[in-house]
Amino acid sequence: MTAASDLNQQLSQGFASGSPADVFYQSTDSLAGYASNGSLLAYGDLLKNKDDFYPSLLKSFTYDGKLYCAPKDFSTLQLIINTDMWAKAGLTDADVPKTWDELAAVSKKLTADGHVGLSMNGEYARAGAFMVAAGGGLMNADSTKATADAEGNAKALDYLKGLLNDGSMKFAADLGSGWGGEAFGTQKAAMVVEGNWITGAMTNDFPTVKYKAVELPAGPDGKKGTLQFTNCWGISADSKNQKAALDLVEHLTSADSQLAFSKAFGPMPSIKSAADQWKKDNGPLVPFLNGADYAQGVPTAKGASDVVTDFNGKLGSLATGDPKAILAAAQKNLEALTK
Repeated sequence: MTAASDLNQQLSQGFASGSPADVFYQSTDSLAGYASNGSLLAYGDLLKNKDDFYPSLLKSFTYDGKLYCAPKDFSTLQLIINTDMWAKAGLTDADVPKTWDELAAVSKKLTADGHVGLSMNGEYARAGAFMVAAGGGLMNADSTKATADAEGNAKALDYLKGLLNDGSMKFAADLGSGWGGEAFGTQKAAMVVEGNWITGAMTNDFPTVKYKAVELPAGPDGKKGTLQFTNCWGISADSKNQKAALDLVEHLTSADSQLAFSKAFGPMPSIKSAADQWKKDNGPLVPFLNGADYAQGVPTAKGASDVVTDFNGKLGSLATGDPKAILAAAQKNLEALTK
């Protein structure tokens, strides 16, 4: 086993030299590139536990109709609440927002000197949860069609722009924070949209801040939505040990292995059969796993990561920007990838 210092670079070098690793982490954003040039073994249909994986995760690793690899684990976005600030504002469990209007109301009520009600990173990897809840997203679930110009996306960005303009929300960077977890941990925001990885930062860096996680409110049509983030276990098409590699992947994605990884490192198991035990072991984090039922992955089309980077650059100035223009640019760029 080799610990990678620069995984993408080392994978590229291994593929080019004809001596790649047998099994390796494979990200969603580089899957299409490696799959299209023949570097990856499409072994998904050989997995004995294929039907145990969450369907939305399998979509993230399907390219040109073939399932290339087994999802390693995953995380989702939900709403994190500072419970002390919540109580101080006179809010109770009955006030946990179930709709966007309710989220706007509690965000305003939680905003006070020294902190805003809500924060998140100014990027698709956070705002996209609202776009999905409104029936949109930059691409469809299979990343085969650009959907940035869908009506729901404009509704989502208009909604977030309204929160920015009334002062109840600020992006983490505008609070002087590197990410939403820092804005939340330093108590510059009473709520934040983040993934379950925030728990490690809270334990290590902000142990005195009390918080809880709840599911993000439903969109304007009552539809829940969130984003998911995942990697898979890639196997090289040039591997001389493909049978052993497949056996290893099946072991690594078993319930026992995934529950052990989750306990040690935090991400959630990618298989449904581990859900009940994981919920028993991680009661306060159940909202994140509930998101598996309605989560959508980030775009995986070849070149999509560059389009998302451009989108993020425009999203950072959403408060003064034109949501429809931002989305139109993304639509044009994504359509160019799918022709």
